[in-house]
Amino acid sequence: MMRRIAKFHKVSLEQFMNAVKDEFPEYSEADIKDIYESIELPKRATKGSAGYDFYSPFAFSMEPGSTVKVPTGIRAEMEEDWVLKLYPRSGLGFKYRLQLNNTVGIIDSDYFYSDNEGHIMAKITNDSNEGKTVEISAGMGFIQGIFLEYGITTDDDAQGVRNGGFGSTTK
Repeated sequence: MMRRIAKFHKVSLEQFMNAVKDEFPEYSEADIKDIYESIELPKRATKGSAGYDFYSPFAFSMEPGSTVKVPTGIRAEMEEDWVLKLYPRSGLGFKYRLQLNNTVGIIDSDYFYSDNEGHIMAKITNDSNEGKTVEISAGMGFIQGIFLEYGITTDDDAQGVRNGGFGSTTK
């Protein structure tokens, strides 16, 4: 029987609004509120799926070589000793060479408690060498997350406290 070790939540409207304004200034506050209301929590497509599909909150297109940082509006609460690893959806990676800029996104269990509410962002690049434009529609699955348990060394003594993402533990 599979262990149930995590739960997805939406970030607050305020957190989502700030993140979207930073990346997509063309959206009005009213637009962002509507987008926020339509955010779907990640889910598995089948009972045999390892990955939880993350759905794009809005539509966007990516020319070959272009990069975009997508605020998902999602945060993940999980037990200690677990990590959420993020990957592009395999079909998008196969067809368009869609890639996460950090290769594999690592969402640690303590990220949930950061000042940014553990807001999961996906910085992706269309690395197509065939000139293909990627069209992502609102509500389309574009990345997937897989929960994995991990171990630590017997002499581990980490005491640091996280506050932020994208390199926050090396500041």
